[in-house]
Amino acid sequence: MICIALTTTSAVSTTMRRLYRRTFSRAARAAVQRADISPPQLVTEGDPAVERARERVERALMSGTIASETPGRWSDRDELLSYPIARILVSLVDVRAAVEKYAEAEAATAHERLRADLTAEDAELRSVSTPRADLDTLLAEFDLTDAVTQEAGDRHDPWFRVDVTAYLRLANPDWGDGWRLVNRDLTAGEVPVQTEELHRLLREAVRRRVVDGLPFDVRGSAAGDELAAALDDDVRTLRDRLADRERLPSVDTVEPAQFPPCMTALLDRDELADHAAFAATAFLVSLGLDADTIAERWPVLDDDALDYRVAVLDDTDGSQYPAPSCVTMQTFGDCVNPDERCETIDHPLRYYAGAVASADATEADD
Repeated sequence: MICIALTTTSAVSTTMRRLYRRTFSRAARAAVQRADISPPQLVTEGDPAVERARERVERALMSGTIASETPGRWSDRDELLSYPIARILVSLVDVRAAVEKYAEAEAATAHERLRADLTAEDAELRSVSTPRADLDTLLAEFDLTDAVTQEAGDRHDPWFRVDVTAYLRLANPDWGDGWRLVNRDLTAGEVPVQTEELHRLLREAVRRRVVDGLPFDVRGSAAGDELAAALDDDVRTLRDRLADRERLPSVDTVEPAQFPPCMTALLDRDELADHAAFAATAFLVSLGLDADTIAERWPVLDDDALDYRVAVLDDTDGSQYPAPSCVTMQTFGDCVNPDERCETIDHPLRYYAGAVASADATEADD
């Protein structure tokens, strides 16, 4: 049965502020299920949570994040309710690649939020011996409290011991040779990991939680059929966006001199935010480059997450992310130094394909 519940705003406002950052959690699901408002009612009433859910899925499919294009636009309530509706939308789209991309985007955003929480000023001021509430909460969420032990070290960058069973359950050898158990220290049934490695394991736990049960059959009852019909326009839009992605040009040559200004600017920086690293890596992967080549030619992308980003972006299972569109680049402030060609295109790959074609034509004329 599909049901979403809401208590009074005054009773849940504090809970929503706390839970919307972990909409995949059991506590968030319980809070939502305590309501008496169904998805069809939210849809027919034009509830903002439905629009946020569509944006959530679209951003996940096209840009690898669920973060809103307009920060601060949505209330905590909208964020909390949008998650179950987003799962319904993904199920109605009913494309396996869409499910995988959506789950990965939810996990990526949860990972970014965890890092932000733990590097906030109040967290940095804590001593190593003081439990970090956000990390403890996330460990408990996935029944990992007894499987992870924090050790002494730099208070800004501690390390941890992870029970080998939990490690093997979450770690993926495809992330790189460094994740294979044979290449790790193993003492008394525990694997030592750095902070960022623990975050990677938790990111995978989130991804699996999100993907579990998707897609599910929305139809089959009067309420389900009504819901599917009410969301038909949104589902059609999402399918069209996926089709647009497949129509992006394919270029099998690498000519940095023809890169769009935005990518040139990103690759020339000394440091990149997560969203910028994703955008640049997605662009290069779409040109057929692997992690080793990217690391060698563009050191700014050579970090512990590069192998993982490339594995996610690589089109080995039909779920490749395209490089973010010009609109997304603008949203994140990464659209810089636009030139005349930029005025005629809507995607960095279209810019690059046009620039390469023009350069080839000029060379042929000469």
